[in-house]
Formats: sequence, structure tokens, C-alpha cells
Amino acid sequence: MKTVFHIITHLDIGGAERVAMNIAATQGSEYRHHIVELQRGHSAVTQKMIAELRDNDIPLHRSWLPIYFHVHYYVDRLVSLLFPLRFLLLWLRYKPDVVHTHTEFPDMALWAALKVFPFINVKVVRTIHSTKQWTGMKITGKMIECFMQHHNANIAISPLVRDAYANNYGKLPPIIYNGVAPTSQQPFADIKHDKINILFAGRFEAEKGIATLCDIVKMMEDDDRYHFHIMGSGSMQSDIDALRTLPNVTLHAPLYGLAAVLSSFDYLIMPSLFEGLSILAIEASMNGLPVMINRCAGLSDTLPQEWPLAVDGNDLQQWRDIFKNVLPTVDREELKAMSYKYVTAHFSIQQMQQEYERKYDSNDTYTDI
Repeated sequence: MKTVFHIITHLDIGGAERVAMNIAATQGSEYRHHIVELQRGHSAVTQKMIAELRDNDIPLHRSWLPIYFHVHYYVDRLVSLLFPLRFLLLWLRYKPDVVHTHTEFPDMALWAALKVFPFINVKVVRTIHSTKQWTGMKITGKMIECFMQHHNANIAISPLVRDAYANNYGKLPPIIYNGVAPTSQQPFADIKHDKINILFAGRFEAEKGIATLCDIVKMMEDDDRYHFHIMGSGSMQSDIDALRTLPNVTLHAPLYGLAAVLSSFDYLIMPSLFEGLSILAIEASMNGLPVMINRCAGLSDTLPQEWPLAVDGNDLQQWRDIFKNVLPTVDREELKAMSYKYVTAHFSIQQMQQEYERKYDSNDTYTDI
């Protein structure tokens, strides 16, 4: 049996971490998957993820180093550059055949490890989860991209991610779509049964469209048909907290296992400026929750081209039109059927697992552009 290490940033809510865990949960495979944490997760979600890995018999190698603050990501970079010694110890003990990295700091950590210890011979696989790479780290990023291309390591999660990578780094990596499975549903306790319940769930960061979300909630304050549930945490917490006194909104902490309650809500709102390929959007469609989106990289890929609950450029008038004119008349059951058909055809978890295993065994190359 071959051994695969998945290096993730930390055990916490995040699409990349979920992809790594979904791949690692492969049953009846010739591969034994391990999860390796770069930074030590310390949120309420962390312990639940540890329990999930234990229940699925997936070995976990926890980091020694938690990070409690992110000042221009200097500490994150330092932790990545300290990784080689720890990786050497893991390699000596487990002799992984494949090392698969997810997101930039794990990419940097593996690059540093194999530069410091060039005698370590492993197959390198790297999933590109976002349309934007190496913000504020362009010089380091170019070196790491040369390394990844030399190892034929890259996998893009969508055509938009592939094309963005090609525009920046001159190569077209192959695509493996993120896979998601339907989840057994249970009620969400705080549903407002006399309202149309709108969910936002994610990080409170600028790229998630938090400014637009706040504008939408304020814009709809006097429309008592809708109630917004905002779930998450992040650096824009103060912007979200400013909504707390409004009558049409309830704030919630991040919820581990969110996929299991998605069908309790009426719609999911995602005003993101960009995504890699949104696991949450796919999970919503898998579990009967129609998604309202800003048409952006990583969200448009998850829904049919003719999807009616979409706006361009986070235009507030278009958002107003959806709430005032589209939602009151649209056939929600038809939307659920349309999105479910689309995601089951494109984002099967078994298909994702099989394609990654083929990648682990392959010697494929890039296409120049």
C-alpha cells in the first residue's frame, strides 16, 4: 500500500481542508492517506475535525505551532519555512510515496523542505484552489511555481482557476473538480418559520463580499418577508457586528457540519468577489438549498449557465431585483432540481477520488500556452 501525505494549513473550516479530507476518505484504495497540519488549529471546529478523522481511521499529524494573529502573514511564512525539519522526521518514519499540498503556505512548506533536503524523493501533487496566487509574495511565488511545474505537480479545481493560473504562469494544468456527496439532513434550531430564511456562511473577509452583504441586509431591513442568518468569523467581524441591532438578521458562530442543516434554509447568499471552486455552493445544491451568487470566478462554475439567481459585479440594484421580483415568483422546487442535476453530473466525490489516484500514478506534463 502506498502512502499519501496531504499538507493543509490547519484543521479549521475551509474548502481546501474539506477537499483533502474527502480525498483521504477513499475506501478500498491502494493508498493510505495521512493529514499533516502546518499550523496548529485551535478553534471550536478543530476538535470536531479531529474526531471525524479518527472515526474514518485517517492518520493525523498535528502541528506544534499555533498562530493566533496574522500580521501580513509574516508568522505564517515563518512557520512554513520551519517545516523542513519536521517533514524530515515524518518522512523518515512513514516514507510517503506522494505529498499533496493544499493552498499557498503548505506549497511553500513543501518547496522549502525539498530544497533543504533534496535527497527526499516523493511524488509532488499540488491542488490550486484559488484564482489568485501569492498576493504580497510574488517573488517567492515565482520560485515555487517553477518548482511545481518542474514536478508536473499542479491540478486546477475549475476552468476559471486553470485559466487564471495559465495567464500568470504560462502553463495549463489539468482539472480535477472538487467532489461533494449529499449529507443526511437535520433541522437547524434557529430557523424563523414565518420568514424566508437567507443564509450566509463563510469567512468575514473582503473577498467574500462582506461589504456587499452588509449593504444587502441594510437595504432589505424594512422587508419583513426575509430573515438573514450570518454565520462565520474573520477580520471584518466589526462590520458584521454593526448589523446586530437590525430586526432582519441573526448572527451565528461558525458551525461545524453545516452541510447537515443546509436544507433548513430557503436560500444561500454568496456575494463573493472571487472563489477557487466553492465547496459550500456545491454542498448547498447537493442538499436542496438554492444559491444566490455574484457571478465571479469559482461560483459561476457551480451552477447552470442559465441560473436566474445571479448578479453581475455585486450590483445592488440587481440584488434588490432578486429579492423584490425574482424570489417571490420563482419556482424554488424547480431551482432545487436544476442545481442538483448539475452538481451531481459535475462534482461526484468518487470521481474526484479516482482522478486524484490516477494523478498519483501518472507522469503527465503541462500544455504550453
